[in-house]
Amino acid sequence: MVFRKLKAAFGAGVEVDTVLSNATVRPGEMLRGDVHFKSSGSDYKVEGIHIEFTAVVEIESGDNEYRSTYSFLRQQVSGPFHLAAGTSHSHPFEIPVPWETPISAIGGHALPGMRLGVQTELALAGALDKGDLDPLFVSPLAAQEHIITALDRLGFGFKKADLERGTLYGSTMPFFQEIEYYAGGQWRSHFSELELTFIAGPSQMDVILEADNRGGFLSSGGDSYNRFTVRYGDHPGAAEQALQQGLEAMARRRGWF
Repeated sequence: MVFRKLKAAFGAGVEVDTVLSNATVRPGEMLRGDVHFKSSGSDYKVEGIHIEFTAVVEIESGDNEYRSTYSFLRQQVSGPFHLAAGTSHSHPFEIPVPWETPISAIGGHALPGMRLGVQTELALAGALDKGDLDPLFVSPLAAQEHIITALDRLGFGFKKADLERGTLYGSTMPFFQEIEYYAGGQWRSHFSELELTFIAGPSQMDVILEADNRGGFLSSGGDSYNRFTVRYGDHPGAAEQALQQGLEAMARRRGWF
């Protein structure tokens, strides 16, 4: 276990280490861990501990793009307690992972372009400070995995993933995830690229597809969209069928199918 010293607001006498029991989770599951503290030379009154979920988001401003870190969950996991000089303290926690948390790992591998983290915030003697950022890996729900696997079978090739600032209809998040693909298979003659977005809830999720026209994003004609709902209790084949129908609907709308 490696204890990390907190910043100058706490002096050099308090160190903290947050250990996650399950650094890989799925939306709707519990993230569990322990926050460990050590005090070397003084007594401290800890006023509270918060755990914060963060994500790096792409922001467009005019002709420029930049990245900013957003907090999308902040939960108190401990109230006040006394940390005596020369003692250690450990506090367990469990936090439900929001259903709309973006996917950041697929098949046990980090998803390129995604940066999610967990940060511990300590309130001590009227000051707030945060420890280092621990990476958070979020695997897809089974229904999301069915869609991703189906796109792979249809010949779509992964391009990149990122988070865009904005709130979509039916969402409570200040950003949304786009997983981008190169079109493949029979769809290569209809689309150049495809963007995939999930809006997940406790019992079902919406799937949003956006495909560019074959001439590219800068050509006339614009993009084509489709949105459909997948219920978690449906047979796995239902998600793939809905995906197929969504792709066909976009192609027909453009007169390509």
